[in-house]
Amino acid sequence: MRLEPFTLRGRTVQLEPLDESHAAALLHVADADRSTFSYTMVPDDLPSMHAYIDGLLHDAAADAAVPFVQRRLHDDTVVGCTRFLDMKWWNGPGAPAEVEIGGTWLATAAQRSAINSEAKLLLLDQAFDRWRVHRVAICTDARNERSRRAIERIGATFEGVLRNHRAAAGSASVSGTARDTACYSILPDEWPAIRDRLRGGT
Repeated sequence: MRLEPFTLRGRTVQLEPLDESHAAALLHVADADRSTFSYTMVPDDLPSMHAYIDGLLHDAAADAAVPFVQRRLHDDTVVGCTRFLDMKWWNGPGAPAEVEIGGTWLATAAQRSAINSEAKLLLLDQAFDRWRVHRVAICTDARNERSRRAIERIGATFEGVLRNHRAAAGSASVSGTARDTACYSILPDEWPAIRDRLRGGT
């Protein structure tokens, strides 16, 4: 593993390394209201949640992802997950050259709050100001209009749709089918304006 697990802390949310001890808390918040998980992989029983976590930790060990739980600070409650994924290392072993931010889901009660904006701010700050990446991608199921509008509000640039790009997930998808992926990106010279926009929303 090239990157040791690390924590990112803001004013409203802390992103801490995902591990097996989070399974029960994640399942609890996921089961409170599943109505917004139409296009998102969010396990609905404890064995599935453990398998989900195991898969993400396997990706982390292979330098393909850095998974986090999102913890709301005012009541110390785990409210969801997010991660860096699809990491590219063409700059050498020290830090990734490209990353994607994704795999994000939040408990319904935490959505449309400062948590999501601040979590994106923390992740983008890590990517651009610490790792000095050349590109951050943010992608979603092309059908997920709510997610696409949120990505566009951040200021990411739409790059296009990749057809049959990834496995479809969520209650609106049929198991074993492929989804089209709407792809957005942020480049280093775009980051300062986006940082200011996100700071205004937290």
